[in-house]
Amino acid sequence: MYSIIIAIDGYSACGKSTLAKTLSQQLGYAYIDTGAMYRATTLYFIRHNINLNDNQAIEAALAIINIHFEYLDGLNTTFLNDENVEQAIRSIEVSNLVSEVAAIPAVRRKMVQQQQQMAKTKGFVLDGRDIGTVVFPDAELKIFLTASIAERTRRRFKELQQKNTIITYSEVLENLQHRDHIDSTRKDSPLRKADDAILLDNTYLNKEEQLSKVLTLVESAKAITSTKQ
Repeated sequence: MYSIIIAIDGYSACGKSTLAKTLSQQLGYAYIDTGAMYRATTLYFIRHNINLNDNQAIEAALAIINIHFEYLDGLNTTFLNDENVEQAIRSIEVSNLVSEVAAIPAVRRKMVQQQQQMAKTKGFVLDGRDIGTVVFPDAELKIFLTASIAERTRRRFKELQQKNTIITYSEVLENLQHRDHIDSTRKDSPLRKADDAILLDNTYLNKEEQLSKVLTLVESAKAITSTKQ
C-alpha cells in the first residue's frame, strides 16, 4: 500500500480542517492542522502583547514557541508550550488577527520549518493556505477548496453560534472578507491555487458527497504514485 502526502489549501471557512480530519481518519493518516499553528502563535502574541512591527520581539517570541498536537477523546488537540489551547485559539479575537500574524515572513518560516519536520514521512494530511505551493510543493495530491462567501459566512456564523459566541452575521462576513484579502495579497506565500492542484467547490456539497469525491482523488493519486516507484 502506498502512502502519500495530501495538501488541502483554500479560503477561510471552506471546511478545510473538517475535510482533512475526516480524511486522515478514513485513511489512517496523521493530520497536521497548520491553521491551528498560526492561531496558537497569534494567541501567544496577544497574550504577550507582541508588537507585529517589532521584528526583534517577534523573533524572540518565536524562539520559545513550541506547538504540538495530541489526540484527546478522539479529537486532534493543539498545545502551545504544553498548554491545551484548542478552545482559546478559536476565539474571534484570534480570528481577527491571525491573518496579519500569518503574513509575517519570520512567522511563516518558523511554521513551515515545523510543518516539514512533522511530516518527514508519507501518510500525512495537511491543510492551510500554502501547503501545496510552499510547504509541500511535491505533494502527491493537492486540493484547492473553495465555496461562495455567502456559504462560508453562513457556516462560520452557525459554528460560532453553537459555541455561544456573541457576534453578528455582518461581523463574520467582514472578518472573512478581511482575511481573504490579507491571505491573497500578502507578499510572503500568498494564498493561491497551485498549478497542479485540483479545484473543489463545495458550496453545494454536503460532507459525505465531498468526502466521496476526495477519496476517489486519493485512490487515483496513489495509483499514479505506485506506477512511479
